[in-house]
Amino acid sequence: MSTNSSPLVYTLETLALPDASIYPMFFLGTLTYVLLTFFNVLLLTTIALNKKLHKPMFILLFNLPLSDMVCATAFFPHFIYSIMTQDRLINKPACIIQAFLIHFYGTGNMLILTAMAYDRYVAVCCPLRYNTIMSPPNLVRIITTVWLITFLVIGVLFFLLMRLKVCRRNVVDLFCNNPSLLKMVCEDTTVNNIYGLMMMCVVQGGSLAVVMYSYVKILHVCFVTSQTDTRRKAIQTCGTHLIVFLIFQINSVTTLISHRIVNANPYVRRLLGVSILVFPPFLDPIIYGLKSAELKQSLRMFLKRNVVGVKL
Repeated sequence: MSTNSSPLVYTLETLALPDASIYPMFFLGTLTYVLLTFFNVLLLTTIALNKKLHKPMFILLFNLPLSDMVCATAFFPHFIYSIMTQDRLINKPACIIQAFLIHFYGTGNMLILTAMAYDRYVAVCCPLRYNTIMSPPNLVRIITTVWLITFLVIGVLFFLLMRLKVCRRNVVDLFCNNPSLLKMVCEDTTVNNIYGLMMMCVVQGGSLAVVMYSYVKILHVCFVTSQTDTRRKAIQTCGTHLIVFLIFQINSVTTLISHRIVNANPYVRRLLGVSILVFPPFLDPIIYGLKSAELKQSLRMFLKRNVVGVKL
């Protein structure tokens, strides 16, 4: 089959919504997208405008809502449109862009969370060297490296995908992604599968190793120190971060592996896939905003100056 005869319009998995549920689901989807965008923009604005938050931890955190908003914008507009029109068609370029941005978000978030764990490790375990290790030039290098690795990993992934001929038009998920697009290919995908598994082991396995090592060292320092207040603050900050990381890690790995298991329940896989795109972008600014005392105080001051009557 020639490339020219490849389908130019794909069909995403049906939402199977009854007529009575269309308007409530449209409202829920729109509300979720609006709130998600508001929370993330609020977090970005607070960090950007408050000089007290121009510290390595918050500058790294600044990248998280940026990545979350990329994901939300790639997923929600078409999803909301589909709910209202019940039209699950998506053209090939839009599908490829959506898949690229979603994978870019997933890899980027994983590496950002890893960099944040390293920052906490240095702050707790090497406090006297913190300003030297996390100096502005080094911080720029860390952030640049995170996004460069993300772009290269996902760029190669989609370069390998785009070289293949597509002979089907039904996407087996509620949104476009690399595993679902590979199932539409009528050529040998061995190279793609090997690269995908290798990158999953390197990126997610490497991130998990760095994060777990960092928090084991942090816990060791926390429990051997006699400073109770320092221990409490470190455990509170790091515990929140570790929970966010592990939820994201487990969910994404489970979703990716389920595509490789023939008998995996497709409904569970789709639910897990959508949850990665909805819950982290929605909850990240809330969790970090409420758990970080400095950020919470800055948010309160920002809202008091700009929104009358708002209390946190």
